[in-house]
Parts: sequence; structure tokens; C-alpha cells
Amino acid sequence: MANAMITGSGLWTPDHGITNAELVESLTGAVQAWNAEHAEEIERGDLEERDLPSERFIVKASGVQHRYVIEKTGVLDPLRLRPHLPTRGEEEDSIQCEISTQAIRQALDAAGRDASEVDAIIVGCSNLQRAYPAVAVEVQNALGASGWAYDMNVACSSATFALQAAVDAIQSGSATCAVVVNPEITSAHNNFELRDYHFIFGDACTALVIEKHEASRPGWRVLGTRLQTQFSNNIRNDFGFMNRSEDEAREPHELVFRQRGRKVFRDVCPMVAEHIRTHLMAEGRETAELARMWLHQANLGMNQLISKTVLGRVPEADEAPVILDEYANTSSAGSVIAFHKFNEDLPPGALGMLCSFGAGYSIGSVILEKQ
Repeated sequence: MANAMITGSGLWTPDHGITNAELVESLTGAVQAWNAEHAEEIERGDLEERDLPSERFIVKASGVQHRYVIEKTGVLDPLRLRPHLPTRGEEEDSIQCEISTQAIRQALDAAGRDASEVDAIIVGCSNLQRAYPAVAVEVQNALGASGWAYDMNVACSSATFALQAAVDAIQSGSATCAVVVNPEITSAHNNFELRDYHFIFGDACTALVIEKHEASRPGWRVLGTRLQTQFSNNIRNDFGFMNRSEDEAREPHELVFRQRGRKVFRDVCPMVAEHIRTHLMAEGRETAELARMWLHQANLGMNQLISKTVLGRVPEADEAPVILDEYANTSSAGSVIAFHKFNEDLPPGALGMLCSFGAGYSIGSVILEKQ
């Protein structure tokens, strides 16, 4: 793996932010209206009364205090609870293409490369806005890049899975300058109607440039990658093109993101910690050598437990940086946001671990060394 390195990273952040207070105020009205509308069914026991949201619950459950969204008026409208996204014509750049090119250009600037030098693009994210043509091919066209491009989805692990694919492409010689981009418009697949989910997600897009390792170039050398999957229904999203043909029609808000949070916590935390430890061992490294872990930003409690289990002690704040408080869960983009914001301060030779985990279950890890 020593022949590949990350030479640049980029981040697109939406202009619109939503605080917990704004979100709670919006959902409170919606919950009260729903409970009033279904009062008789609740009284009979056919339905459960929906609990009112609270800022205290959000922070305690997740550590999230704020999130960025591509459009906030629709999200905060109690009668809508989803963003307003005007339909674009076929001759216009799609939303995911637009934000991807912005993040990629930033990453290319950091790498000192031009878009014309890119010959491989992988778009990895939890939800693509269409089945085809591939968003990645659209991005390739918008950038003026060459070579090949494709889309992939491994939910919140899409960034690390795509990163391994990009590294493999560099190693094999099928690409010389690859880009991994993660356009996560999570607000469009979040169920803002429910207290347990409405606070979880935020929107963002990240990009990484991967090239052949050169000792004289600054960046992060890839020492090893490792992927793992194990099927679970505990995190699920059923929204797709077959919904309209199903015999038992369901409303869109019933199909999008849902999870059994406590079960996920109990299952995933030990799996991720063990995955990180065994990956380091396989590369002949010790956990004590880790200067930094850029973990998937799903839940503060999960990140704290995983990093503590890996290190065998409570980590310092800079050893496992958290961006959840500002960005919330941005799915596959989260670990890359942490990397983008918290990597330049480390000295040459520092060892880091980029790790994501999520639905599937899926886990991806990348061991990096600062050049």
C-alpha cells in the first residue's frame, strides 16, 4: 500500500445551519398537531402518543448541537419537514454534481493538481439522487476530467470503501490521479417527523485526491486498507424505484432512514474497536503509535467508547477529534470532515487511522502516515 497517498482534501459546507433550538421548536408544533389529529386512536391504544422533542435529549443522545442543511425553510416547516429542492432540468448540473465539483476543486488546489489531470472519480454516498446516468460521470464531465467514473453506496462507510477502490486503482496503474467524493444530502432522506431521528443528520460533501506515493511530496501515505461487512437490518432505508410497484404502498417518510439505535450501539462499537486493533496488528503497528483517529461521526457516545477501547484509556480531545457538535451525522462525509479539519498539525511520521462504520453493518479503515 506504500505506493499510494492522499495529497489533498476538500469540504463543501452548506450556507444554512439549524440549531437544536430551531429544530425542537419546529417539531414541537408538528408533534402536537399529530397527537391532536390522532387523539381517538391514541385513546383506544391503536397508536402511541408521540413524545415532544427536547434540546437536552438531543445533546444527551448524540452530542449534536447544530447541523448544516442545503435548505432550511422546508425542514423547519412543521407542515413539510423536508428541504425544498427545486427540480433541475436535464441540461443543468444536478445538486450532487454541483456540490461535488466544489469539494473536488478545493481538494485539487490542496494537491496542486488540475482537474484535467484526474483520470478516475468515485462518488460514494448513502443516497444517490438518481439511478443513472452515474453522478460520477456527470462530475467527470463538469470537471473536464478523463478516464473513468462510477457511483457506489455502502452507506456511512462509502468514503473508506471508495478510498480502498481508489488506492487499488493507483496500485494497479488503472489510474494516476483518483478522486473520491462524498456528496451527502442527508436532509432529504431523514425522517424529521420523529423525535428519535429528526436531530441526527446534516448535509456536507467531502473529497480526497489519491495519487502514487512520492517521498518528496507532502500528504498522507496509505499504509493499508481493510473492509468488513456483516448483514444487519438495524439501520435501514427502503426508499427506491420499486416502491411504486409494491402491493402494500407506504408513505415516503415511512421508507427513509430508521434504526434501532441502542442495538446498533451495542453491536457496532466492539466490532469497530476490534477491526481497528486487528488492522493495526496486520500492518505490524501498535495502538500506542496512533497519533489520531478520524472516526465516523455518528454519535458522540460511540466515538468515545470506540476510541477508549482501542487506546485502553480515555483519549485526549485531539486524538479522536469530533465535528458532530457542528455538523451532526453527515454519513460517509463525517470521518473525512474530521480528517480535513484536523490533520495539518501533525508532524511527519505521525500515524493516523481513518475509519467509518454504519449500515450493512459495514466497517472500513485506512492506516495513514504523514509525509
